[in-house]
Amino acid sequence: MPTAAQDPAARTTGPPDRQAAAAFFDVDNTLMRGASLFHVARKMHQRGAFRLRDAAGFALKQGRFLLRGENLKDIHSVRDSAMALGAGLLVSDVKALGEEVYDEIIASKIWPGTRALADQHLRAGRRVWLVTATPLPVAQVIADRLGLTGALGTVGEIADGAYTGQLVGEILHGAAKAEAVAELARLEGLRLDRCWAYSDSYNDVPLLSLVGNPVAINPDSRLRRHAREHNWPVYDFRSGRRAATLGLKAATGAGAVYGLWRGLSKVRRPHV
Repeated sequence: MPTAAQDPAARTTGPPDRQAAAAFFDVDNTLMRGASLFHVARKMHQRGAFRLRDAAGFALKQGRFLLRGENLKDIHSVRDSAMALGAGLLVSDVKALGEEVYDEIIASKIWPGTRALADQHLRAGRRVWLVTATPLPVAQVIADRLGLTGALGTVGEIADGAYTGQLVGEILHGAAKAEAVAELARLEGLRLDRCWAYSDSYNDVPLLSLVGNPVAINPDSRLRRHAREHNWPVYDFRSGRRAATLGLKAATGAGAVYGLWRGLSKVRRPHV
């Protein structure tokens, strides 16, 4: 299972029933505008880690991501390039790079509405994790800067304090996110039917379907359609159609409607 950014037990607050609930947030286009890995790659280019032609390829994929949402082929391409370029880098240097990228770039791209939701979960005594294909060191920095419980992310292989350019397991994407969260829930004693999950991508339907309170944020067209068909709450912070002040109260209310609808659909389903 991907490594948590921090020891979750060290930051658990609230009564026991709240401790059984948690919220899981995707990062790219859900918590922040654009792809976090692109900004890491851009910073590496500024430091002379690769050529301008490689940087142009990253920029093209970032543009596609902003326009049409997450594409697995592009994600794998960026991942493979980044892993190859990262071979030989010291773990301590990558962590420092992640902190620099967050402070200079990512902090200004956090969606205020999504952060408000995460903060309200924390105030309610629930634990909050990031679950992302983003490399774990970067995900850890984002979680730490935002005061979240921790992060699950793609893990790079380490030998003698440096990255080898290989992965430990697979990229944390699609069904792999749901598997990682299910394992985390088992280890932490979480009730998934009391948990929330937030994502912009149809690829994260396995994760969203795993919890009792799925929420689509800045959804791509397929996820928006799926959310409407299943009566999931939808927030779009890109155009101002949903204000950050809606917060968790509105999300919880919409989740209650979804729960009622799901219960009624089971009652109405003919027995066979």
